[in-house]
Amino acid sequence: MYYRFSNRVIGYLNLLTLLGSIPIIGGGLWLAKTSSTCQTFLQTPLLVLGFVILLVSLMGFVGACFNIVWALWLYLVTMLFLIAALLGLAVFGFAVASQGGGIEVPGRVYKEYRLTGYSKWMKDRVRDAGNWDTVKTCLLSSKACRKISTWTPLDYMEKDLTPIQSGCCKPPTSCDYGEEAIGKAAQDGDCYHWSNAVNVLCYSCNSCKAAVLEEARREWHKLSVLIIVVLVFLIAVYSIGCCAFRNARRSDTTGHGYYGHNPMSKVRPRWDFYWWRRWYDRRDQLY
Repeated sequence: MYYRFSNRVIGYLNLLTLLGSIPIIGGGLWLAKTSSTCQTFLQTPLLVLGFVILLVSLMGFVGACFNIVWALWLYLVTMLFLIAALLGLAVFGFAVASQGGGIEVPGRVYKEYRLTGYSKWMKDRVRDAGNWDTVKTCLLSSKACRKISTWTPLDYMEKDLTPIQSGCCKPPTSCDYGEEAIGKAAQDGDCYHWSNAVNVLCYSCNSCKAAVLEEARREWHKLSVLIIVVLVFLIAVYSIGCCAFRNARRSDTTGHGYYGHNPMSKVRPRWDFYWWRRWYDRRDQLY
């Protein structure tokens, strides 16, 4: 009975994780087309996670339902590596998401962003010229800046901005372009990269690169939380899978399962403890 129960549970759980991997893969594909970061900071891990869970769950489902020992063994080994990889990815994700964040702007609702607050690994992603050209092309095709192109100065005082809108669509708030700015101390370098041209704006500014990293940092934080939830579930499934593997080996060596091993039996026993007790009490009459 316990043998049937553990195999049935591992079969149902793997069917559940198999079905659950489909929206994970779909979410990764959706983010690849709609993400405002125009980067694969989140999309690629989601796609890899979804496909790996799909394959591992399929292996565990087949092994548990058809009592295939080698499939369950391969399933458990793969699951162990998957849990270790997810644990490492979660730690990495929280380390990445712990750095960065916006800077409060006096008199404004929105925040501004600086590259200095982010991890070296993330800054290297946007400092690479070829990589940034790809990101900038993606940002140009987005509608982030079009939404605020008609805003008045009062709107900028009262309304919030997304990181991309704050860092890529406008110059830093501290920039002064009036005549009184002549002779003043040097301004932020981003002030000189800004242009009113729709295809220029502040896409070459460090604040824009920081804004992309801020969006990626937020996505990494969400991914890390998701990974922790998946880890807890997979560890529970792995524990039950170990029981199913042990029972499958036991069934494979006895031929009829744990309770059914009796080479002298004339009737194939049922998976029932009480049947076993009845057979034990009547053994002298049967043989």
